[in-house]
Amino acid sequence: MKRRWSFVLTSLVLAVSMLVAACGTPANQPQAQNNSPESPAKTEPTAPKTSADTLFVAINADQGTLDPAVTFDNAAWKITYPTYERLVEYDGESTEVKPGLAKEWKVSEDGLTWTFTLEEGHKFADGTPVTAEAVKFTFDRTLAIKKGPADVYSVIKEVKVDSPTQVTFVLSKNFPPFLSTLAANYGGIVNPKVKEEEQNGDLGQNFLANNTMGSGPYKLEEWKKGEYLKLTVNPHSTVKPAFQTVYFKIVPDATAQRLQLEQGEIDIAEGIPNEQLKTVKELPNVEVLQKPSLFVDYVYVNSSKGNEALKNPKVRQALSYAIDYDALTESVQEGYATQMRGPIPKGLWGHDESAHQYKRDVEKAKALLAEAGVSNLTLDLLYSDNKPWWETEALTLQAFFADIGVKLNLKKIAYATSREMIDAGEFDLALGVWSPDFGDPYMFMNYWFDSVNFGLAGNRAFYKNDKVDELVRKAASINDKAEREKLYKEAQKIVIDEAPYLYLYQKDFLLPVSKNVKGFVYNPMLEGIYNLAEMSK
Repeated sequence: MKRRWSFVLTSLVLAVSMLVAACGTPANQPQAQNNSPESPAKTEPTAPKTSADTLFVAINADQGTLDPAVTFDNAAWKITYPTYERLVEYDGESTEVKPGLAKEWKVSEDGLTWTFTLEEGHKFADGTPVTAEAVKFTFDRTLAIKKGPADVYSVIKEVKVDSPTQVTFVLSKNFPPFLSTLAANYGGIVNPKVKEEEQNGDLGQNFLANNTMGSGPYKLEEWKKGEYLKLTVNPHSTVKPAFQTVYFKIVPDATAQRLQLEQGEIDIAEGIPNEQLKTVKELPNVEVLQKPSLFVDYVYVNSSKGNEALKNPKVRQALSYAIDYDALTESVQEGYATQMRGPIPKGLWGHDESAHQYKRDVEKAKALLAEAGVSNLTLDLLYSDNKPWWETEALTLQAFFADIGVKLNLKKIAYATSREMIDAGEFDLALGVWSPDFGDPYMFMNYWFDSVNFGLAGNRAFYKNDKVDELVRKAASINDKAEREKLYKEAQKIVIDEAPYLYLYQKDFLLPVSKNVKGFVYNPMLEGIYNLAEMSK
């Protein structure tokens, strides 16, 4: 369930953007990329400051489609999230939700019927009121388009309009995370007037690929492909942002971003790699924000189809104790990561801060192997070039395991092939990453541990424990959050002890920001998305 990222770069954009870095950018408008002889070159760039009512964000690449019913791309979501509103919204830094367009809601005891009452006064950017009809239109449209987000909402059987301010969702089965999915980007409510832009029955997809039709605090005013996207305030919004204009400026070159940030030409730089952040931290006008994300890096330990020794929990525990987690994050992520404490990462409800956390203990690991009657163990570690750090990670794990007498053979293969082998269970250990699509422990506990999900469906450790199956399935069948959390914590104790995964680390969210920028709140469910309406200088 990893989010999809698309990066669309051309050599022309790269060349032009490098020219921008050399020439500088006017203070209050993005550089119109001009290669004419009349454009004077600046050999000593000045340090202009962006105005208080305008925000400049440097991004790496242009966007794909902006249609909420189509895109699964976080890069596009940074444009669409502030331009649409949802029935519920993520609450500040929390993965829990708060009222959005809906001021209140109720769910039936069987979990099949969700009824939302809309707050009046919300309007689309053209002044059209947001009604229950617009909500129904949005979800009917998403299901009719049948692209990525439709899979998330396949549980919706029917959307009914009860009144202009009340709408009811009828589900085909109980799905406790349903409320959380409504806070995701694909829950953005679309103006039904997009029907006027329909072409050849596309339900307005072509138009919404390049435009926005929402009720969020901003609207897309202009998109100069390869240069910038410009957002301006929705005049009918119920909130009044400090930033009247927001530019997402396309700067593919990391060095150019760093220079423009240092000179005050941009306020936020998204494309500076980790290895350059230490020097960026030294800039007097810049801070680097650092928070644990929900993006985790872990190892699948094939508990039923791999090496026979891996069926023994003591062997899997020994591997967990072999790892120096601090050294691993330092060597692989330059310290920009936080060791996991069990399967549910910190920042997501259901995380158990009191859960057992493995630490390096070579003698304990050797003792566990001896108790299991295992010696001269040789295992294969499967990985690909899908993540640039996996090579270093594989070598580091190889060294750790050697210290407890386990030989690790590194098997680096093509990404597509690795996925086929993981799905078939043809491995001993394999490197993996995971990030949730919605803010619910279901994304980790049910996908990773339910034995019905063997393979790429989520349970990539091919782990089966009848008690764990019972606990996570029950947690996924009820809507009482406190009871669900209790069940998930009980399941966590079992799976941490039985160690079907090596819980390595959560990657940190890192963002170089001008010290002038105030009010940014990082939400781990909204990676790369800004709470623009609450930000200021």
